[in-house]
Amino acid sequence: MKLVSSAFDDGAAIPRRFTCDGENLSPPLQWSGAPAGTLSFVQLCDDPDAPADTWHHWAAYDIPPAVTELAVDAAQNAKLRQAVNDFRKVGYGGPCPPHGHGPHHYHFRLLALSTDQLRAKANNGFKLLNPSYVRKIKRLVVIDPELRLALSADALRRTSEQRQQRRASESWH
Repeated sequence: MKLVSSAFDDGAAIPRRFTCDGENLSPPLQWSGAPAGTLSFVQLCDDPDAPADTWHHWAAYDIPPAVTELAVDAAQNAKLRQAVNDFRKVGYGGPCPPHGHGPHHYHFRLLALSTDQLRAKANNGFKLLNPSYVRKIKRLVVIDPELRLALSADALRRTSEQRQQRRASESWH
């Protein structure tokens, strides 16, 4: 199974519009090649470089097997089942690395599961990622591809400054 985004390449910097310093939109994701026996998907996004521990930005679950993509800002779709992220909000919380902390790597993962429902509730937080629950769902995982992105707050600031300079120079032409 392959997981990609039309907004960025694997290993590239995540565009500002998908971060807390931008529009904080969930990025578009597409996948193909789901294995036989897939009854649902789980979409995860986390930052293993967070200062204290892995920071969970997004968990969408019980995604039907016929679905092969999530559009830009799919996290705003009320029909998409989502858990509470580490920002303590249901849905997507974009990358937001602390300034001066160096590069952070964001991992978008898609789990193909052999069950149609996890029977998780949004107000359970990231119960679907806590160690005891993970052991339960690991038996259900058919395949687990990953899309990795990099971002540092300092690089994001520089990109924003470069964009502003470009706009300023374009306004003179």
